[in-house]
Amino acid sequence: MPDASAVLAELVRDEGRRVLATLIRTTGSMTIAEDAVQEAAISALEHWPRDGIPDNPRAWLTTVARRKAVDAIRREAARGDKEVRAMDLTGGPADVPDSVVRDDELRLVFTCCHPALSLATQTTLSLTTLCGLTVADAARLMLTSETAMARRLTRAKHKIAVAGIPYRIPPDPDLPERLGAVATTVYLLFTAGVAGGDAPVRPQLCDEAIRLGRLLVDLMPDESSLQGLLALMLLTDARRETRADAEGELVLIVDQDRSRWDPALIAEGAALVDGALRRSRHRAGRFELEAAIAACHATAKTYAETDWTDIIALYDRLLEVTPTDVVRLNRAVAIGERDGARAGLDELDRLSGLDRFHLWHACRAELLVRLGHDREAASAYARAKACDPPAAERRFIERRLGELTA
Repeated sequence: MPDASAVLAELVRDEGRRVLATLIRTTGSMTIAEDAVQEAAISALEHWPRDGIPDNPRAWLTTVARRKAVDAIRREAARGDKEVRAMDLTGGPADVPDSVVRDDELRLVFTCCHPALSLATQTTLSLTTLCGLTVADAARLMLTSETAMARRLTRAKHKIAVAGIPYRIPPDPDLPERLGAVATTVYLLFTAGVAGGDAPVRPQLCDEAIRLGRLLVDLMPDESSLQGLLALMLLTDARRETRADAEGELVLIVDQDRSRWDPALIAEGAALVDGALRRSRHRAGRFELEAAIAACHATAKTYAETDWTDIIALYDRLLEVTPTDVVRLNRAVAIGERDGARAGLDELDRLSGLDRFHLWHACRAELLVRLGHDREAASAYARAKACDPPAAERRFIERRLGELTA
């Protein structure tokens, strides 16, 4: 059970993320907003343990952060009180911009996903700025090193500063061109919630991603990719309570208690999948297809009844849309389930470029165990552990490794 200080720090991070979104909008400066929110968070961690958590933590943080931002702006020689007042930082709530996007956090995702930046840079900036992920978290999600991720983030902020790219919500007609990067960011945030921390599930990240996904569907109800995105998250989140055992350790889908899966989320997700596939017809994209795969898993009454042939066919279509090694990895696992461990291992060994991805080594290890090659399996698990996986997955790998070497 987390101690009080950890809970407090988590609260400050969650509320600070929302305050940051508002402050970037009102100041137009990521640097000023980030510094102000950081100072407000430090003040909260100093005062709240002594004085108690305020009834409205977000309002407390917003008030302090606004004061810090005002001080920072006034210190800049080129800005005076008139400009500070124009930014609406010294008075009541700032005016909401004239946009169909009414949520500050979703606005900031659209703002960070500027077409002048590469897709990888857009998502990196959004995840680390809005979503509060560490550089290490973002690096794992995007299959790169922490050093490379830090450099990417530094280059992005430098390019924004040099090019004068404004931190403001784009006009409504420009929203669609940013939709792909926005949807990817939301899904990566959800992925960090289900596979990216000390615990098998970080519910705050999952809940926030689903909230943003619902807002996107409300914003563009005829967009099949957004229906697919929301369906994918709901179908995956339906298994939340079974992802960990009583000790908080990771449980694989084959061992999960399906009677505890959330039937309401599965029903909602399956309906969204049907609607998304009908709307997209033969032009289904990444999220529609991944949601259809998730539906195959979620609606199977038992693991043995999973329709692996349908899943493989969906992965084949997904490869036409998103030809990545991660998709090929998942397809290889499905082949291993349908056609046997040897067939799956052969598919995995055809892949290249995943030597730094812990799941590739871990999947190889599982198949090697089924084939009775325990020594090779132990070596594969050791290499998976060396890839610095998230803590929950590392503990799972260590348990498997311990069983093989006992």
